[in-house]
Amino acid sequence: MRMITDYHRPANLDEALDLLNRPGVSSMVIGGGTDLAAQQIEEQVEVIDLQAACSKEVSERDGRVTIGAMVRLQDLIDDGQTPALLRDLARREGPNTLRNAATIGGTVAAADSESELVAGLLVHDATVAVAGLDGETSVRLEELLANRELAEDRIIVSVTVEGGGVAAAARTGRTPADTSIVAAVGRATVGRTLFALTGVAATPVLVTPAEVPNLQPPADFRGSSEYRRVLAATLIDRVLAEIGGAA
Repeated sequence: MRMITDYHRPANLDEALDLLNRPGVSSMVIGGGTDLAAQQIEEQVEVIDLQAACSKEVSERDGRVTIGAMVRLQDLIDDGQTPALLRDLARREGPNTLRNAATIGGTVAAADSESELVAGLLVHDATVAVAGLDGETSVRLEELLANRELAEDRIIVSVTVEGGGVAAAARTGRTPADTSIVAAVGRATVGRTLFALTGVAATPVLVTPAEVPNLQPPADFRGSSEYRRVLAATLIDRVLAEIGGAA
């Protein structure tokens, strides 16, 4: 049974942070609310809705695209400023009913291990602006995924990605429409090629091809750990063949 005891819709970020950092109050921050709908909450929490507190804008400057935390995934798909690969990967986050509610900030915060969009953000050198009572700071997405305490008692404000380069993705699932068992995403720029994988760790991760044999993916009913390692290597090879570059 859900135990939501109060609902807040702060008018700005400062109000949201004050609510989030109240002593003795357990709070849950939501953007589109899609994670909240799927969760079974066993403790008493107050919900802080960021719809009026965070940006819904996408902007481009000097080859970098900044996406406000409250940008819906469908709006991301429809915005021509967003790198093409990220628009394609956003389509794979779920049906349009979800995409019209889920936000980029919520997607990053959830960091689902099978999120191809988060993997795409990684290869696009994403940085995440997070705000706390002590001000706003920017952290690389890779660091944020590895250390979730960096966002503790803070709110994701925006995600900024690098444009340019040649990017591609490859995946294997039980059906073409199914969530991927493993997906590989890659992006090649001058002198540099980045790869990210889903389905091999607790969150999507950046890897090099040489690191793949040492991965210890979780096993489930869709495949063993060894099977996922083989998929990871095969899919990275397919992405590399498509984008070129030296791994």
